[in-house]
Amino acid sequence: MLEASAARSMRQREPGRWELCGQCWSMIYGKRLSRELRVCPSCGHHFGIPVAERLDALLDPGWTPVGVEVTAEDPLGFTDLVAYPDRLRSARHRTGLQDAARCAVGAVEGHPLVVAAVDFDFMGGSLGGALGEIITTAGEIALRRHTPLLIVSASGGARMQEGLLALMQMAKTSQMLARLDEAGVLSISLITDPTFGGVAASFATSCDILLAEPGARLGFAGPRVIEQTIGESLPEGFQTAEFLFEHGLIDRVCSRHDQRPVLGRLLAACGGAAGQVADTDLGPDVVCTDSAEVRERVAWDAVQQARGITRPLALDYANLLLDGFVELHGSRLAGESGALIGGVGLLGGEPVILLGHQRGSNAPELVRRNFGMPQPDDYRKVQRLARLAAKLRIPVVTLIDTPGAYPGVSAEERGQAFAIAETLRVFAALPTPVVAVVIGEGGSGGALALGLADKVLICENAVYSVISPEGCAAILWKSAAAADQAAEQLRLTAGDALSLGVVDGIVPEPRGGSEQDPGRAADFLANALSRSLRDVHADGSRGLVQRRTARFRGFGADLVSHTFTETQE
Repeated sequence: MLEASAARSMRQREPGRWELCGQCWSMIYGKRLSRELRVCPSCGHHFGIPVAERLDALLDPGWTPVGVEVTAEDPLGFTDLVAYPDRLRSARHRTGLQDAARCAVGAVEGHPLVVAAVDFDFMGGSLGGALGEIITTAGEIALRRHTPLLIVSASGGARMQEGLLALMQMAKTSQMLARLDEAGVLSISLITDPTFGGVAASFATSCDILLAEPGARLGFAGPRVIEQTIGESLPEGFQTAEFLFEHGLIDRVCSRHDQRPVLGRLLAACGGAAGQVADTDLGPDVVCTDSAEVRERVAWDAVQQARGITRPLALDYANLLLDGFVELHGSRLAGESGALIGGVGLLGGEPVILLGHQRGSNAPELVRRNFGMPQPDDYRKVQRLARLAAKLRIPVVTLIDTPGAYPGVSAEERGQAFAIAETLRVFAALPTPVVAVVIGEGGSGGALALGLADKVLICENAVYSVISPEGCAAILWKSAAAADQAAEQLRLTAGDALSLGVVDGIVPEPRGGSEQDPGRAADFLANALSRSLRDVHADGSRGLVQRRTARFRGFGADLVSHTFTETQE
């Protein structure tokens, strides 16, 4: 069992006493610490917090507790140094709880929510039959109400005094979350310090969205067990929230002060059934669908402009287009490069999941984001968020802007081709509307991975190509100096893509390009996206995947004459 620091002995504190921060060793007056949601004002260290105070901090006033009465205990007749029933009585007296969690029904910023919050002070938040039942009951309430579920975890592991019956709670709670998946009900996990063992390996990490408090530790085995097993010292910050984020295992590190607003935005975008684009006047249709109206331009000039470092990027558009955008992270398998971003927000009042390539707008960011060339786990994050969109029936918007998928050794070791192929398969079968827009450079399969959509648009000064002009010139002209000639032959401009039928329309840009007026460029894009989503919705959800299949099935269909016919036996 993990030790709790002296600062975690919350039940014994008095309102006027001083408390010592175990991180920076500051002395904090108890009343001030309570006002700060038990976050150290000097260093941001998150103290433990009683479950009732946590619920008050998270939920709107007037939340309703779900009554819990434990009717049976000590199924094994377990006795160690202290009999199990005596341990339970002591924990109940100290915490005022029947077991290690409390369930409540309430709302966050007006959005309904069911919460189950584990309290570490009750026998280290250990997972036994009663705790498993409370968590499962909360999920079943969420299922009946079709209301999102939030689970707040803090645990040292399974409750040894209940033996195999405690172990079975991992399966029971996982089944409950699977039922929420089937019903399309959002689940969110808030990981607090510490969360280990059976809780970490079940409901704490099985939810759709994973948040963690700063410094919160999570893992299957605790650090002491690992060190004793492998005989090695562990790296600084091992298993902390920041470590988990860096390794692509959680969506966000979220301080206690930010949890309500972040939850509010998540619930606004993901908490209910997705609606359709409001039937309001979107203004004149800005998208050009007639290739005869497109001005001709030099292909190489278009390539240079599409690559411009001052053009607005996917994150710029996410914040300009969407209300309440929340970026989400992690493939749940390994760290990401940042070359692909994703998150949720409201586009004209409609929930959407936005995915896009992110190149960077300065030298350090370009390097940090791999110049917009995704690694395999960037694509796996996209797959995860696309599947979340499918579960919640939320439309997907993709913004394409990449020279291509990263071609390095590390990418091949982690299965770059497999990751792109799986991303295409996910989008091919996605049962929710998808609209893709090439906003800059659309390079090869790394771009197409986000381009298998119901509607595909391209910005006026963007390009879309099977290979970079330089690459094509080096292979076919035997000289990269022929890139301008290759660009013309590749037919990669917006007008070319429209005339080839690869895109459905061209989104105009302000005079001089989107880089001259990103706000106006975003207005054009919002108009195009809202109209496209409305058109896809108007066609109906029935047959959505079949129509998408037919769209891409047609490319190249006229190049081959089929002679094989089925014979009936």
